[in-house]
Amino acid sequence: MSATITAADLADLFAAFNRHDIDGIMKHIAADCVFYTVAGPEVHGTRIEGADAIAAAFSGVWAAMPDAEWADSSHFVAGDRGVSEWTFRGTDAEGRRIEAQGADIFTFRGSQIVVKQALRKQRPVLNAK
Repeated sequence: MSATITAADLADLFAAFNRHDIDGIMKHIAADCVFYTVAGPEVHGTRIEGADAIAAAFSGVWAAMPDAEWADSSHFVAGDRGVSEWTFRGTDAEGRRIEAQGADIFTFRGSQIVVKQALRKQRPVLNAK
């Protein structure tokens, strides 16, 4: 099955991330999706498998950083692959901030994401203002 997802669909996905709208996000995520996070003990970060586990991971980011956003995003799709570039910003409970550019590399099946590989610049945490 060829991919039918578009750059506009990815823009919709990131709008849902910024609204912290789990249903808006998950409509784009396949039940068997694999998400490789920006951090973790493995060379690929942490591997999260399946829509339920991925939804819990996204919700965990919002719980830890209620102001989390993926700003200034841009997107393109080429066949069954796509890329979104963004700047992540968020503040943890102790007031420390993260602000770093990053990208997601996606693999699609039909209109859904089956692989989400997140990459982000490694930058020191910014102290609370």
